[in-house]
Amino acid sequence: MTYAEMSRMLRSTKTRERFNRLYSQKEFGYAYQMRRYSGLLTLHEDVFGREDALCFVSAPGRSELIGNHTDHNGGRVLAAAINVDTIACAARRQDNVVRFISEGYEPFEIALTELTPQPEEMGTSAALIRGVAAKMRELGYQVGGFDATATSDVLRGSGMSSSAAFEVLICAIFDQLYNGFSIDATTRASIAQYAENDFFMKPSGLMDQMASSTGGLVAINFQSAEPEVLPISFSFADAGYELVIVNTGGSHDDLTNEYAAIPEEMKAVAACFDAEALRFVRREQFIKELPQVRQIAGDRAALRAFHFFGENERVNSAVQALQEKDMPVFLEAIRASGLSSWTLLQNVYSGDEHQQMAVSLAFADTFLGIRGASRIHGGGFAGTTLHFVPEDIVDGFVEAMNDLFGAGACHTVDVRPEGAVIVAR
Repeated sequence: MTYAEMSRMLRSTKTRERFNRLYSQKEFGYAYQMRRYSGLLTLHEDVFGREDALCFVSAPGRSELIGNHTDHNGGRVLAAAINVDTIACAARRQDNVVRFISEGYEPFEIALTELTPQPEEMGTSAALIRGVAAKMRELGYQVGGFDATATSDVLRGSGMSSSAAFEVLICAIFDQLYNGFSIDATTRASIAQYAENDFFMKPSGLMDQMASSTGGLVAINFQSAEPEVLPISFSFADAGYELVIVNTGGSHDDLTNEYAAIPEEMKAVAACFDAEALRFVRREQFIKELPQVRQIAGDRAALRAFHFFGENERVNSAVQALQEKDMPVFLEAIRASGLSSWTLLQNVYSGDEHQQMAVSLAFADTFLGIRGASRIHGGGFAGTTLHFVPEDIVDGFVEAMNDLFGAGACHTVDVRPEGAVIVAR
């Protein structure tokens, strides 16, 4: 497709319908998306002028509704793709060079002739591209060069999983340009996780990538090597609620050590029972041997194990509540999950300098009472909080939170029905 043809497609009725499905017609609707996509297309033509297999690719951010820090130990989560995303306009090259321009960042270029971790790239987008390419090639998929312009409204370091959205996006670009978009969502998520763990050098479970890759509202059981994904049919809007994510102004970009300690400590408890993850340990067994666990793994690790076992049960309760359309029971599970993250998992703040989320949760609980529910959002320690707000008070809630954390702190989001997609080609 040429630049002119792509421009006409973006303005078509078909694309308007596509945008409405992916983004809804609220904060992130058609006019906003047209500015984003048209801007990327113009930039791509101005900088690259390459139309070979030209396409638009999108990968969403995600919201972890419940199941905080359980995926890396084989637990259960309830997550949703949301209508903020990372998008790219990409065209195939005839060599193994990737040239990438992302709004707000310095352009870069990498050669795919070397697909091993490069120490100087650790923690960069280049490392993620190289890692995705390496895993895809290892699995027998084709990879090659491309030119891409990109932009993202997935807030970095905010708990919406900007890194997972980027990894999933890159996998989808390679897949579309060189494999006919044939990779299934679970494999795509595993490829993305590998890039983050082994090239970006940040530990993570698979939940972020699975939610972004799969789309929709999903319950995921990580008990086996092949995660079980259960789609949930439920509309929070129909139930009279809005999902509001509040950016408290902090970022967990510089808190990798705190983040990494959680799976390490949970696995240290599992090791007390000669197990590699807590999914192999029975709660009754853990309680019985608690004195020895405290002595070997420490008190904080024991508390985090308490959180793991309780959170798995809460996920089951929350999923059942949604299936039965029982919103009060669901909100009760969310509130209990938030309290457990705060008191047992201990990832609401780090030290004295990152306590914005604690303030957000305390204020929200006072404002909403039992009509709503609030909890930490994402990995924790800094970033965002998640709130389930009745529609009749959402305007007042947003206004109050923006007063507290600054204009634009609140984002009212919808569940996005699709994960990584080719928007136009």
